Amino acid sequence: MERFAISRHRSEEAPSDQDALRVRAMRRVTQENLVSNGLGCVADDATLVVSELITNAVQHSGGEWIGLIVELRNGVLHIRVHDGVATPRSTNLRKPNDDDEDGRGLALVRHIALSRQGAWGVSDGGATTWCELTLDAL
Repeated sequence: MERFAISRHRSEEAPSDQDALRVRAMRRVTQENLVSNGLGCVADDATLVVSELITNAVQHSGGEWIGLIVELRNGVLHIRVHDGVATPRSTNLRKPNDDDEDGRGLALVRHIALSRQGAWGVSDGGATTWCELTLDAL
């Protein structure tokens, strides 16, 4: 479990440089922990999912902190990013234009989850976004 503060900003404003560094730090922590615990087979996919979910929370939550939980249970890696802000969020993915610089992250999370016989979604009234990756699905 990791929990860290983020700068409050409106979703149309760019996150602070410090918040961008926190996303990078969570990628590194996730990668290192999974590899050191013998889960290198899922480390790259899980690290990408963590990066996308935390980036979304930093950019869109309007909250002041983010929590990350990555745990293995019964052959399934569970990733949860909690931002403490209950807002209605949908698992309907938007279709970005070819020229858009963002808007593909959750589609990528969905693709990774499905390729590993897992799932993704939102819970806690929109305050948590989660993803499950099955280790057997190689």
